[in-house]
Amino acid sequence: MAPISRPSLGYNAVWRWHFYAGLFCVPFVIWLALTGTIYLWKPQIEAWLDRPYTHLATTGPLASPDAQVAAALRAVPGATLHKYVLPQRDDAAVQILVTRDHADKRVYLDQRSLAVLNVATEEQRPLRVVFHLHGELLAGAVGSYLVEIAACWAIVMLLTGLYLWWPRGRSGLAGVLYPRLRSNGRPFWRDLHAVAGIWVSLFALGLILTGLPWAKGWGSYLTEVRQLTGTARGPVDWSIGGKPPADAMSGDHAGHGGMMMASAPIRPGELARVIATVRPLAVAPPVLISPPTRPGAPWSVASDAADRPLRSDLKVDGETGALLSRIDFAERHWIDRVIGYGVAIHEGALFGIVNQLLGTATALLLVLLAVSGVVMWWRRRRVGLGAPTTLPRPAFGAGLVVAIVALGLYLPMFGLTLIVVLAAEAIVRRSMPGAARWLGLRAATA
Repeated sequence: MAPISRPSLGYNAVWRWHFYAGLFCVPFVIWLALTGTIYLWKPQIEAWLDRPYTHLATTGPLASPDAQVAAALRAVPGATLHKYVLPQRDDAAVQILVTRDHADKRVYLDQRSLAVLNVATEEQRPLRVVFHLHGELLAGAVGSYLVEIAACWAIVMLLTGLYLWWPRGRSGLAGVLYPRLRSNGRPFWRDLHAVAGIWVSLFALGLILTGLPWAKGWGSYLTEVRQLTGTARGPVDWSIGGKPPADAMSGDHAGHGGMMMASAPIRPGELARVIATVRPLAVAPPVLISPPTRPGAPWSVASDAADRPLRSDLKVDGETGALLSRIDFAERHWIDRVIGYGVAIHEGALFGIVNQLLGTATALLLVLLAVSGVVMWWRRRRVGLGAPTTLPRPAFGAGLVVAIVALGLYLPMFGLTLIVVLAAEAIVRRSMPGAARWLGLRAATA
């Protein structure tokens, strides 16, 4: 956010880092806001995309689950069963995920006639593509790291913006809590930028922080910390860098992200017995039923509900239909529960339509914040990059230093990139006077 007069050495330094963070983050903020908004409305979009398969003609008896699986495997020769999605309606298509060549195919079948209605590659479904665009820029681990770095610096941008926004000696709320829309030129854009920033900052910080568990660097960092501190308890149910973490590969959710474990041969009647056991248990849909990974092992049943606190994981004996275990969300480690609530909020699932609307409003305000910041920068720049000129010996209090160190420890990618930027600044200031002036690292009179 733009500075509000009364510059000081420390104030100028904060403004400068706000400028740096904004310059790097703006393209990512716009991209993540737009792709994130699309993903927020995933339930409605997927319901619209799947509408040809939700109300089928209901003539004849339902085929057995074994027959349905056999039809799905015939539709993808050489595949093995990965997950059976328990149908919620008798007139809807059954969806069966099968695996071939380490890739999932989703087969849509008529539950009665066993007609194959569609075969879709799981990672090419529209919302999966949006998921990877949002979290990885379709660039795998490298894209995940870039998004994470942008998220870290977006936090810096928001925190420094709040510092710059703070109304030092200003009287009235105009330009502080609401924009002066009748003003022209720079005051108009400054008000839009500052006011949008103050209203969106809390929600934006929440969105960024709740998205970090998916990031390649931070998610792996959290996994290592939990292993060292003994706070890891069972597999997590969110992806890290677009792929499952190592400790999830042997758990119920192993197989997301394209790395599947082979299933044992399926004995006739077992799937039907598992379904008969699970249906009365009110497991939140969609319910994913996975075959055993070795002979004699139980079947795995998992709720894949978008609202994470509704999820459950069950084990069922396929031979007898006995329920062997059930772990509900409330029984997970408190860290997993906290992250689960955060993920549900991030995906717009915790509070239903209200959550989706709040997330959409936050994303749109972030776009406004980014665009207004670019306009202000373009209008004020005179020489070179247009960065605020550095001042000698900026004054940093102990509290600010401690805050920076704490932020660097909590966000390792911020700490690493901060060191890189400071080192690059020092090199340019000493050895490249022309570039230093262009970047604002030297005063115009230097």
